[in-house]
Amino acid sequence: MPMRDPAEAFSATYAEARTKFLAAAGARGYAVESHLHPSALGAEGESLAMDVATGGRGDADALLLITSGTHGVEGFCGSGCQVALLGDDAFASSVDAAGVAVALVHAITPYGFSHLRRTNEDNVDLNRNFRDFASPPARNAAYADVHPMLVPDAWPPSPANEARIAAYIAAHGAAAYQAAVSSGQCERADGLFYGGTKPAWSNATFRGVVRHLGASRRRLALIDLHTGLGPCGHGEKIYMGEGDAASVARTRACFGADVTSYYDGSSTSAALSGVIYQAVLDECPTAEFTGMALEYGTLPLMTVLDALRGDQWLANHAGAPPLQRTAIKQAVRDAFYVDRADWKAMVWAQARVAALQAVKGLAR
Repeated sequence: MPMRDPAEAFSATYAEARTKFLAAAGARGYAVESHLHPSALGAEGESLAMDVATGGRGDADALLLITSGTHGVEGFCGSGCQVALLGDDAFASSVDAAGVAVALVHAITPYGFSHLRRTNEDNVDLNRNFRDFASPPARNAAYADVHPMLVPDAWPPSPANEARIAAYIAAHGAAAYQAAVSSGQCERADGLFYGGTKPAWSNATFRGVVRHLGASRRRLALIDLHTGLGPCGHGEKIYMGEGDAASVARTRACFGADVTSYYDGSSTSAALSGVIYQAVLDECPTAEFTGMALEYGTLPLMTVLDALRGDQWLANHAGAPPLQRTAIKQAVRDAFYVDRADWKAMVWAQARVAALQAVKGLAR
């Protein structure tokens, strides 16, 4: 049976979420391996870690990876779904009956989860960091045009600043503005959606987890849990992969015909590079890969982007007044986590369906 009250699986802080995850994994009898961050601490002075719970058939040909907190603060949602899955007898039974292995990777970016940031300790967006650093990054030329507007000298932004953004959107369109802001960039370390200049700790650590658990598998599925795009409570199923027709078809056969893709323009997401699925393709090159980001809506897009703008301003201004800091952090939390029972029930139900679909798709 699923959990009686899935809202109990969700947490108010990273520290509480980690405690619940470890307890739920232990209660299910799953093995846990914890990868402690070598230097950063949490907002409460707590240790930070990427925790991995594994269960099912250890020598199975197929592995299901379910990840949370790729974008730190989005981990409130992903962690709750993972904890609820660990408490779900039907899910555990389906894993055992299918003869597959499962790994739940908790808090890929624990610093951002704890400190209410989407990024890591170096302002790096992990989902723009999984790229080949031996080659020049893809350049997002439009970001240079919008950066001065996005992160102004003062916060809240002035009416003149807001007018400049409105003028940009009027001239180029909302989709072009979203792409300019969110596609990723590697030039401004003090800016939004920064991809970094080297593999982040979370990148290297996750690659090690994938390599250890997945290198010998014939089939591998990934569900990466996210928030911040789309209608409130709706989970958009966004294809992850290189865009070839066979891979897209396989993903839709597994998760449903409503799987979207930024390759064909059907997704609310802009086209991205350096995304987490690249780690799986690199570390498990012979496995048949089926990947999906489950992206839950929270608040309107401009509200979410404004929360990120404020948080970036705060990161660039360490001396901000405490009350302003608290208000900005609350806005970030609200942009990526709807702390209501109905929203939690909706996101958990959709995550559960996706997990069961993935198990069925992997069982051959």
